[in-house]
Amino acid sequence: QLQIVESGGGLVQPGGSLRLSCGASTGVALANYAIGWFRQAPGKAREGVACISEVDGFKSYSDSVKSRFTIARDNANNIVYLQMNNLEPEDTAVYYCNVRSLSTQNWGQGTQVTVSS
Repeated sequence: QLQIVESGGGLVQPGGSLRLSCGASTGVALANYAIGWFRQAPGKAREGVACISEVDGFKSYSDSVKSRFTIARDNANNIVYLQMNNLEPEDTAVYYCNVRSLSTQNWGQGTQVTVSS
């Protein structure tokens, strides 16, 4: 079964940066899957933040993070990153990686991001 692991979360001050990583179990090439980053803040629904296509590398972002966040693949290391710059307190949430094919989707356990002074 495909296992997804996120890492890179933590506590950062407003205006700071973090880079989240999404990795997969051995033998699974993330390059063959559409990857999405989602987040869920306390008391709120899970929302999509960024995604990247497995077909043509097309990327899309939610309006709230556009120009601040960047999703990117590192196929050599089988990792998908979410670079988050100019973080705001409103970005505080648990961030989840979603790995999706035409027939399946898998979630990681999430990594906490806290933006606070």
